Amino acid sequence: MDFFKLKENGTTIKTEIIAGITTFMTMAYILAVNPDILSAAGMNRHGVFVATILSAVIGTVLMGVLANYPFAQAPGMGLNAFFAYTVVIGMGYSWKFALAAVFVEGLIFILLTACNVREALFNAIPNCMKYSISAGIGLFIAFIGLKNAGVVVGDSSTLVALGNMLQPQTVLCILGTIITVVLMKRNVKGAMFFGILITWGLGMIAQFTGWYQVNPEVGAYSLLPDFSNQGALFTGLGEVAFKFPSLNEIFGSAESIFNFGVIVFSFLFVDLFDTLGALMGVATKAGYLNEKGELPRVKQAFFADAVATTAGALLGTSTVTTFVESSAGVMEGGRTGLTALSTAACFLLALFLSPIFLAIPSFATAPALIVVGILMLDGILKVNFEDLSEALPAFLTMAMMPFTGSIAEGIVFGGISYVLIKVLLGKRKDVSLVMYILAILFVIKLVLTSFMH
Repeated sequence: MDFFKLKENGTTIKTEIIAGITTFMTMAYILAVNPDILSAAGMNRHGVFVATILSAVIGTVLMGVLANYPFAQAPGMGLNAFFAYTVVIGMGYSWKFALAAVFVEGLIFILLTACNVREALFNAIPNCMKYSISAGIGLFIAFIGLKNAGVVVGDSSTLVALGNMLQPQTVLCILGTIITVVLMKRNVKGAMFFGILITWGLGMIAQFTGWYQVNPEVGAYSLLPDFSNQGALFTGLGEVAFKFPSLNEIFGSAESIFNFGVIVFSFLFVDLFDTLGALMGVATKAGYLNEKGELPRVKQAFFADAVATTAGALLGTSTVTTFVESSAGVMEGGRTGLTALSTAACFLLALFLSPIFLAIPSFATAPALIVVGILMLDGILKVNFEDLSEALPAFLTMAMMPFTGSIAEGIVFGGISYVLIKVLLGKRKDVSLVMYILAILFVIKLVLTSFMH
């Protein structure tokens, strides 16, 4: 295991494997959610399931081997919704058209990575934003955990409201969070992993006793693995893999050419800054950034992301990106690519043991997300809040992530405000040329987004 430099990184094989399993369990929801979302666009659900797993394995293995980082990859949330509901359902294009846009985006990413453009973008982000990105991601994933367990729910008047605190999912999530914290304070190795299993076990007891009522119509699925329909999972890949539209569908009219360009740009932009944000946030918490705020081997990490996106489009799924849930594995002590390989192995097992993994409910993984979210908040302490020119961009970066449900949007608002404030204060030299270019692109992105809405 000298390849992963375990001793140099202060970790062990056991720690890395547990960390990898923990990361997988916190992001395993994508195996259920991604096929659901893309099937709304007319894609074969079982084919998308297999494509989701294979693309996650490719990206995560590349991340572990090339960059030696404990970061996992899979088709990203938000990007899959844009694929299905905006491009296909909203704009009326076929899912093959959308896959072609993702494929082109991946090729552009590979080119940008080879030219060190993405590395330059990473290094150009000011430190105040890098620190707040970590905290913003913490708030974001904690909010996801709270929402998954029904602790907070949507509300027409206040947007977000308190959920039903007596329903079993909510009670078990709160109990699981307390158990996880107690295990961590007692220095139990794999505390979050065991917290997930204990919460799931308590859920099964609740189902046996009748407290937890199975009702798929409201999202309350059985917590017991069901192997009765296993064979269907291995069919359908041929119906989504290597399926692209005719050239006429893309270049048949000026409108379709323009829309294809806008769609590619949208995929490219969100994926770029989602990945930037995830890498910055998790790397900051893991202590990977050097004294200049740079991430060693970031080019290799970006290359893994770009190749995975391209491969994912060929296999039949939306854009692949680095998952912020990787921070759960980092919190368990994962420090090298062996953690990533462990996560990839879990994804492969999911092909054969999918009923087990898909039976783990979101309220059981919610405690891990909430605890990780709390632990990631300490990044904001490094921001100089006595200097409002640093504090405002940091705050907007952090706050807009949970408010908009997008890491990229947090970086957009933080970046624009940082450049404007520094320029108006006459501190132009504090802003790099790359940040000026980014600010312009951020404004263009906001305009295009408003146009598409």
